[in-house]
Amino acid sequence: QVQLLESGGGLVQAGGSLRLSCAASGLTFSRYAMGWFRRAPGKEHELVAAITWDGGSLNYAGFTEGRFTISRDNDKNTVYLQMNRLKPEDTAVYYCAADSATVAIKWSEYDYWGQGTQVTVSS
Repeated sequence: QVQLLESGGGLVQAGGSLRLSCAASGLTFSRYAMGWFRRAPGKEHELVAAITWDGGSLNYAGFTEGRFTISRDNDKNTVYLQMNRLKPEDTAVYYCAADSATVAIKWSEYDYWGQGTQVTVSS
């Protein structure tokens, strides 16, 4: 059974940093592209960042503005999202997702999804 378990969310003041982790099990992690999505109240899931199976190609949403970095460790079956200079508008539930085909943009194009971790940025 595939499981993606996010951690590292929490409450942080504007300008602060958080590092999210997503530990994967039940799949051959190194064969999957991974993505981080977020969903704010009343909004749809939006891609934050994605990374190919080997980390050779990265894709970031424009709103990350160089503040976020996605990375992965295939030996640890884990993908990370380092978030710096956080803003109140970054408040959302953050999810990781696994894609067996390519670095997809849409939430629905991924094969597996985690349960999410809440990130709250206070002003």
